[in-house]
Amino acid sequence: MKFLLPTLLLSSIVAGATPSNINWLNVPETKEDTEEVQEQTIPPIIEWTAEGLSENERVTLKFLQEQGITDKMALAVVMGNIKQESKFHPNICEGGARVPYNRCYRGGYGLVQWTTSYRYWGLGNHAKAIGGDPSTLETQLSYMVTEREWKKAVQMFKNPNQSKDYYMRGADIWLGWGIFGNRGYYSTQYFQALSPT
Repeated sequence: MKFLLPTLLLSSIVAGATPSNINWLNVPETKEDTEEVQEQTIPPIIEWTAEGLSENERVTLKFLQEQGITDKMALAVVMGNIKQESKFHPNICEGGARVPYNRCYRGGYGLVQWTTSYRYWGLGNHAKAIGGDPSTLETQLSYMVTEREWKKAVQMFKNPNQSKDYYMRGADIWLGWGIFGNRGYYSTQYFQALSPT
């Protein structure tokens, strides 16, 4: 018996096999053993930009994409709604006055015109918590994504390949606007202007 293994090895080598390709356990090969594994490629995420954006628009567009909103139409609708609300001026009080947070005495304030008392005071409390200024774009963007209204709508914005109407419903959940105004027009303008970087 002790001479069987060397004899088997010698006869295999003579037959053209090498020690590395001998099936020592005599296990039949299966189809799965011989198939090559196909690598899955994940499509690259497109980063969107546009010519002629103001600094506040550019910062907001980048911020929205960092939040996971990657669909061109979704970005256009969110941007169009912000433009309708504030023209991207974070220090704007409803009616057009440009004042600091604590000088807006009635109506909405800021990027998305926070109007109800709990949303307006929420901005101030958020600014204190993060050591920010409630009149600045950075603080307002930071606050915007913490609000429950945004959290109710954001999954719609993150759902790609939907219609403008679909994303506009998400914007209504988020902002609760009563007047449609130029939201659709601005959204179309952004959609036409956005291009991949």
